[in-house]
Amino acid sequence: MGDVDDVLAREPSSQMTEPLPEELTARLDATAREAFEQVPAPGAVVGVVSPQGRWTAAYGVADPATGEPMEVGVHTRIGSVTKPFTATLVLQLAEEGRLSLEDPIGDYVEGIPNGEQITLRQLTDMTSGVASYTRSTAFTDRFFAAPETVFTPEELVAAGVSESPLFAPGERFDYSNTNYILLGLVIEQVTGDPVGQVLEEKIFEPLELENTLWPGDSPELPEPYAQGFTLQGDTTTPHAPDNATHWNPSWGYTAGDLISDMDDLLVYGQALGTGHGLLGEQAQRERLTSFQPPESGYGLGFGCIDGWVGHTGELPGYNTTVYYDTTTDTTVVVQVNSDIASGDCPESPVLADDPKTLPCLSPATRIFAELSTTLGHTFTPNPQR
Repeated sequence: MGDVDDVLAREPSSQMTEPLPEELTARLDATAREAFEQVPAPGAVVGVVSPQGRWTAAYGVADPATGEPMEVGVHTRIGSVTKPFTATLVLQLAEEGRLSLEDPIGDYVEGIPNGEQITLRQLTDMTSGVASYTRSTAFTDRFFAAPETVFTPEELVAAGVSESPLFAPGERFDYSNTNYILLGLVIEQVTGDPVGQVLEEKIFEPLELENTLWPGDSPELPEPYAQGFTLQGDTTTPHAPDNATHWNPSWGYTAGDLISDMDDLLVYGQALGTGHGLLGEQAQRERLTSFQPPESGYGLGFGCIDGWVGHTGELPGYNTTVYYDTTTDTTVVVQVNSDIASGDCPESPVLADDPKTLPCLSPATRIFAELSTTLGHTFTPNPQR
């Protein structure tokens, strides 16, 4: 982790318009091209912003059926990159005194096992013991059989609760999407407004994120958008991925529903790391010191690996990484229109012709990790299975 005082004092550089030095952009482009060839995705968009300048590029196609090229302004579903947005709202409401991170979830939502002991903090940092609905067949059987299904937050919570508790509150870490559905319900209860409206007022507008939106239960994406491909679902095979572009996103809710583009994600990535435009200094300091373990753990809505703070997002058809390097004030974003892993993956589905000669990684993570090395500070992702 970079020096927290230094990080908090930085001026925003995410609006930087000067290009990165030509020699560096040439190396980044070569790295991105080589990494893109190693991932099972039709297209990718990459972006880097640092005090030295800005660089963005697109590779491959947004739509294999038409050959439409990928472009830097394309919209994609960002999956769990939604979680830092949700956690930020909770922290903002705590700053305003409208809730406390030490409040038990039982004060807001009934019927949660250990609900009187599980705090909002433990939901936010994934130590609640509430099981993830995405690992429950009560949810996955319905969703994969009919991806157009509209789910309510209450249905998602019920699927997770049916397999809870996994452990006593605070006992250990377990990544659970149910935690963030519950936080969304808290946000709506405390504010009295739909969460999409709260996001607009408290994050999108202050940061001028004009191409980030909350689709709710609409399967539509704004133009331009990339077609997304997956090996999840009942009809897909390793030889024939499904087009998941218009699968209904309601099942993601405040754990994974958002849509965005490169320019907005570069702005948000730096704001997430520094707190500028989102949180006061005290709240951001708490956030940057919340990771457990400190150098490679999860904290209040995002993770840290050797000074890189941010989140990866995956939704059927799409994979996104948004990370900020606290040691160099550098933001790196990768958007890919495929969530298909590659490499030696014992659990994650891969294409039939995958050579399995590389470590198992999702496509955006593979590209990001290679770019980080070219930038001089390697991001070493946690192993994927």
